[in-house]
Amino acid sequence: MTNPVLSIRPDDQRLRWEGAISVQQTTDWLQPWRLPVGERSLFPPVTLQERAAMPAGVRIVFRSDTRTIAGRIERQPEMSPLDLCCDGQLIATANLADREDFRFDDLPSGEKLIELWLPQFGEFRLRGLALSAGAQLEPYADHRRRWVTYGSSITQCRTARRPTETWPAVVARGQNYHLTCLGFGGQCHLDVMVARLIRDLPADYLSFCLGINVFGAASLGPRTFQSSIIGFVQIVREKHPDTPLAILSPIMSAPDHEEQVNAVGFTLPTMRTEVATAVEALRAHGDRNVHFVDGFRIFGPNDAHLLADHVHPNADGYLLMGDNFIREVAKPIFGKPE
Repeated sequence: MTNPVLSIRPDDQRLRWEGAISVQQTTDWLQPWRLPVGERSLFPPVTLQERAAMPAGVRIVFRSDTRTIAGRIERQPEMSPLDLCCDGQLIATANLADREDFRFDDLPSGEKLIELWLPQFGEFRLRGLALSAGAQLEPYADHRRRWVTYGSSITQCRTARRPTETWPAVVARGQNYHLTCLGFGGQCHLDVMVARLIRDLPADYLSFCLGINVFGAASLGPRTFQSSIIGFVQIVREKHPDTPLAILSPIMSAPDHEEQVNAVGFTLPTMRTEVATAVEALRAHGDRNVHFVDGFRIFGPNDAHLLADHVHPNADGYLLMGDNFIREVAKPIFGKPE
């Protein structure tokens, strides 16, 4: 076992926080955010800000020949694990809940691309890293095609076993995409500020999973849901006029949830029709790069046994979603990555 002695500050410019929108820095730690942290008060409500403080899909990326990585973090009572990948291969997983440190030993020898996939649930505040004595540390410029995906807790994937097994991570790793995950548990309500955020991000591919949070909170009704989808897309199209965009309707829920009527008269089947109609309207007005995807093609009635509750897939269900998204969306709509 090699004793790590090369200390790295969390703000070291050779560390790249890929998938983060911004970072918050204090004298003690650095925390990635999935919205502009200096503008977070413009993103209502507080719950959206709390979810954006969780680094789903964010990776700390660098090149090094180190054989050991150790890290110091702020203790959090609830946090998903952290994954270590070397040259794209999952090497090890560290549990972080209620801990102040993590450590990986016996990494492959030689220079390698190191990716620390951060927890998809819980706030991650890094105090510092340490590498093997004499190790080299170099930045890594990620030139892969960029995919931005927006959705609910079903995109944040709290119940995935590890951060590399959320369905967006399965897709990104399988297709060699650069991932920005904007899955916000309970907070996918077509907020205008989120549309502006996506508009201003670099993106080669876009996907939005829409409807389940709107249904659950009855936040939009028959008068506003379709128009909100159209307006959200039009804002994004201001800077991404031709980017391939897949819009997914809600995936399968438990049968009793499928039959439920919410406070504004929606059922999940009618919401799927609303999403499809909005996409048809966009295409009829000239947007040929927007595509409707029936959520049942990603997780359908035959997959209901993989629900963790009445709404969310379990860990195996998220793996299935990733495989199905590659087959139904990434390959036919996005095409082969460069």
